[in-house]
Amino acid sequence: MLVKKGKSKIFGFTLIELLVVISIIGILASLALVSYSRSQKQARDTRRKSDLRQYQTALENYANNNNGLYPNVIFSNLCTSLGLSNCPNDPSGGSSTYFYVYSSDQSQYSLRANLEAYSTYQYWVVCSNGKSGETNTIPSQSNVCPL
Repeated sequence: MLVKKGKSKIFGFTLIELLVVISIIGILASLALVSYSRSQKQARDTRRKSDLRQYQTALENYANNNNGLYPNVIFSNLCTSLGLSNCPNDPSGGSSTYFYVYSSDQSQYSLRANLEAYSTYQYWVVCSNGKSGETNTIPSQSNVCPL
């Protein structure tokens, strides 16, 4: 704090004090932004998990109406095959991170979503046997449910 000697006293902050306060505010702001970014990724991952549950319900309804068989289509045509009027879209707005794999006899399936809150490739998988969870193994026609 600066004090001028003489009749009148002038109070003020030094340049160093102002720079210290500004740098502290900058550090706190950057920490808040990092935390906010991670929270956004986790929220999008939660929505992806919810979307796969909606597809799972629609697939089970489809199988109940088709002798227990699941559709043999690619994911982009899945919504139409299931008769859904409002298809869940990936929350990131980019290219779809949802995938559908079915067995050759159409008796099993798995749905997969790429999760973005992890630094390595991690997937949320929902299987026709009722299992769901995180894995780093990609489902295939030979290994429909990697859980």
